Amino acid sequence: MTDQPATDESGTPEIPGKPTSASRTTLSHIMTHNDTNLLGTVHGGVIMKLVDDAAGAVAGRHSGGPAVTASMDEMAFLEPVRVGDLVHVKAQVNWTGRTSMEVGVRVLAERWNESAPPTQVGSAYLVFAAVDADGKPRRVPPVVPETERDKRRWQEAQIRRTHRLARRRAIMELREQRLADGIED
Repeated sequence: MTDQPATDESGTPEIPGKPTSASRTTLSHIMTHNDTNLLGTVHGGVIMKLVDDAAGAVAGRHSGGPAVTASMDEMAFLEPVRVGDLVHVKAQVNWTGRTSMEVGVRVLAERWNESAPPTQVGSAYLVFAAVDADGKPRRVPPVVPETERDKRRWQEAQIRRTHRLARRRAIMELREQRLADGIED
């Protein structure tokens, strides 16, 4: 008798889960005058790019291949970042679906020449879709929360997913109703 791999309800072989720590990463960058906006602080778009870069690395590591940004939720800027700040972008997979992953990101900053602990200056949640060489969605391994904090993040990610889907559904229903009422945008 041969051992057959476990399968899901559709008969597709199950992918073994990966612990949260397997793909967790930190990206660090010193902010320079090239990163500033008209107010003399670091441009929010620069921080958003660092967030997307770190989250993309985590999503690719977790899924074992290419992953593309599907959405960015709740990007919060808590404190300004200044020239000379050493910015640390910490990212991890919080939740996985069949082909998508939510990546949570914390942004910390510290003065390059001081010994004070870093301050949290931002946070974001991004959804990534794993894709194959043709750009088609591919399955991702389930994330396995390791700590109570990881479990809380997984539960919170479930809530955010429910809200994203409900918002999308409500918008589509509104558009269909407006079209049915003869209102064209």
